[in-house]
Amino acid sequence: MRAVVTRVSSASVCVDGTAVGTIGRGYLVLLGVGPGDSEAVCEKLAEKICNLRIFEDENGKMNRNLEQAGGELLVVSQFTLYADTSSRRPGFSRAAKPDLAVPLYEHFMECCRTRGFRVEHGRFGAHMEVSSVNDGPVTILFDTD
Repeated sequence: MRAVVTRVSSASVCVDGTAVGTIGRGYLVLLGVGPGDSEAVCEKLAEKICNLRIFEDENGKMNRNLEQAGGELLVVSQFTLYADTSSRRPGFSRAAKPDLAVPLYEHFMECCRTRGFRVEHGRFGAHMEVSSVNDGPVTILFDTD
């Protein structure tokens, strides 16, 4: 799996002009699923992201995790994280097909919910407009390969 995690003050995702997911302070997670991914990979990645300490403490140090910051998550499927950019026109054959990607995308979100977090999301396969107010900015890349 690949994820781009951005610390945000707020974020939202719209489909056909209608907001389908909105959060305040927390993480915008762009999540890509690869063909070799599994539920175990989802669980490990959710654990890492939910415990990531990138919120500032009283001393201005990145020392607080999502729970300590009272944050929430907006998870957006992003197959383009698996783009092959060896030519001018990217190819996406390295991304998992929907029959694998959809259940793992949903399992990742459920793993975050079971940790007590409010999780909003986009609509898999839809054309989405994602807006965010980046806080910092702080952006962290994850690649489970």
